[in-house]
Amino acid sequence: MEANFRVLWRDEGAHEAVMRKDTVGRPMEVLLVEDNRMDAHFAIRALEKANFQHRCTLVVDGVEAMDYLQRRGIFARAPRPDVILLDLELPKKDGREVLSEIRADEDLRDIPVVVLTGSTDEADMAHTQMLQVESYLIKPVNLSKFLDVVRELKRFWHQGVILPTV
Repeated sequence: MEANFRVLWRDEGAHEAVMRKDTVGRPMEVLLVEDNRMDAHFAIRALEKANFQHRCTLVVDGVEAMDYLQRRGIFARAPRPDVILLDLELPKKDGREVLSEIRADEDLRDIPVVVLTGSTDEADMAHTQMLQVESYLIKPVNLSKFLDVVRELKRFWHQGVILPTV
């Protein structure tokens, strides 16, 4: 069975981590849920420009996203993401459903979610705001706005960082 995901490493720059025992001394885990290759490429390049140590995993539909988050099947050993970049318009399971499931799951609800979507629908914006997303960015995403959001999330992790000894 072929997996529809890629793991991308970014090992240069300063180390950022949440102040928890399981996160100290490792790169930030980013889960990118995006079915459009060009949009995924843009998000990955923007993360590279943010210049911090991270690992980005790309899944291409809502079912894979939930399998990854709940560590089912081929994702049984998947790391818990520190942030989720989520498209709303996804095949198999809509991103709105994915977001609702994340927020309903006691083990997942505290993971920050940034919505990256083409939807300008006010109902979508209100729904995601009610579900407490960290940011709602409309595609095509402005690179500087995206980098601002990533930097803000980076600052959040930086507040509790313990850098590994050299």
